Amino acid sequence: MAVKIRLKRGGAKQRPFYRIVASDSRNPRDGRFIETLGTYNPIPANYELTIDEEKALYWLSKGAQPTDTVRSLLSKKGIMKKYSESKKKGE
Repeated sequence: MAVKIRLKRGGAKQRPFYRIVASDSRNPRDGRFIETLGTYNPIPANYELTIDEEKALYWLSKGAQPTDTVRSLLSKKGIMKKYSESKKKGE
């Protein structure tokens, strides 16, 4: 099973709201998912982003691949940097 960390869209028309989820890559975008890792609201002037760092690092360590958008969000929170540092320590 290939796990992806991606955005699941919610909210009304023209008012998107996203959940960051770990999901099987074969499931549809807004379909079944394994676990919710956080939320992302792009509408306010300063976007709102909350991510459970522990869960995100867990899924990354298990081999989950983030989408391009989620990778940039994780980088903004500093999670990708922590993940790469933990990989270097393990080698």
